Amino acid sequence: MIDEFAKDNLHGRLRRDREALLWKLDGLSEYDVRRPLTATGTNLLGLVKHVATVEARYFGEVFDRPSPEPLCRWQDSDGSDLWANEDESRDQIVEFYRRTWEHSDATIDALSLDAPGHVPWWSEPRPNTNLFAVLTHVLAETVRHTGQADILRESIDGRTGLRAEHEQRIDEEARAAHRAKIEQAARSAASIGAQNS
Repeated sequence: MIDEFAKDNLHGRLRRDREALLWKLDGLSEYDVRRPLTATGTNLLGLVKHVATVEARYFGEVFDRPSPEPLCRWQDSDGSDLWANEDESRDQIVEFYRRTWEHSDATIDALSLDAPGHVPWWSEPRPNTNLFAVLTHVLAETVRHTGQADILRESIDGRTGLRAEHEQRIDEEARAAHRAKIEQAARSAASIGAQNS
């Protein structure tokens, strides 16, 4: 009984965070979803492409249920799974992610939490694993990258939140005052630290 509860709970959270990640693209221009927003080039559409590829590999290859479609190269030195080239449309990447959900959900539904899997890219002695470990790992990856997407989206237009229904109207003046308060605390702490050294 606890296994089914755990599986349903983890799977439900994965579904929620998938939707949250895609929501970060809503209303943005083609340029804004693709443009590099960090020194390493992290961008919103690239995060979606990366998470889709991660999920497709973990719930596919690991359980001998490979994705029915070709996957992009993964974790290559050029980081090709982390950005969309000009020939890849937003719709193509979003639809790839949604098709990946269907394939992953079928794997999750078909297998028990203790179903064995093999992750060849995990080092010894860990490559032999089970659905519970993989589901937890993919959920953590999705949460991590959705958090990154939240920060990236905030840097574009100030929009934050898990879902549209949780979004609050942005009070720019209150936000600026709050940021100034935090900046002042950081400067004061640095000054005190310098005095105590």
